[in-house]
Amino acid sequence: MLKVEGLESRYGPIIAVRAVSLEVREGELVALIGANGAGKSTTLNSIAGVVKPSRGRILFFGEPITGRTPEEIARRGVALVPENRGIFPSLTVMENLRLGAYLRRDSAVVQTDLDSLFERFPILADRANQRAGTLSGGEQQQLAIGRALLSRPRLLMLDEPSLGLAPALVDRMFHLIKQLSDDGVTVLLVEQNVTRTIEIAHRVYLMRTGRIEAGGTPDEVRTQVDIAGVYLGDRRDGAV
Repeated sequence: MLKVEGLESRYGPIIAVRAVSLEVREGELVALIGANGAGKSTTLNSIAGVVKPSRGRILFFGEPITGRTPEEIARRGVALVPENRGIFPSLTVMENLRLGAYLRRDSAVVQTDLDSLFERFPILADRANQRAGTLSGGEQQQLAIGRALLSRPRLLMLDEPSLGLAPALVDRMFHLIKQLSDDGVTVLLVEQNVTRTIEIAHRVYLMRTGRIEAGGTPDEVRTQVDIAGVYLGDRRDGAV
């Protein structure tokens, strides 16, 4: 589905991502893990067109999308839920959700998808007319993911979805991501909660200082490097 080959992305003279190559197959949950500043978010933003790569190429179902605009990439079926969630706080929950379907023309099917979404996220149905900025952090994250799902993405990219959530909400978030994967949604996940991420991912790429240091199944990556000790500190839960 997605192939990234030799990706390099910069912020001015600073190289944030160096020669990154990775692959996501249809139906997989693939995780990018690593410490702060490793280049994970920049990689997602480069795929989504938010950051323009300086080298390399990105293929989506065999078609090059390198350097295309975020809207063009979204039209091809790539949805990004950014680290800051990207909701519009002054708009209602419903208005935010409908923005997720703005590229779609099948209004009847959109309503069906919206009904299904409210079954998955009942709190959003309860607060449909409430301003998004008044939601809790966990509710805002559900809204951001729900909005992305309404675009019917072929690839859903999640950037630090558990960031800033209380422990109980972190459990719910990882359960949700696993459920989405089990339902057939292809997911590229960026997370620092390594222990929880490895539990649900089909394959893992470990990034350090802008490069891919290891990749494979969770068990394969564990045998290649001491993830917690070498790369992410020595905390028992694997999170930083």
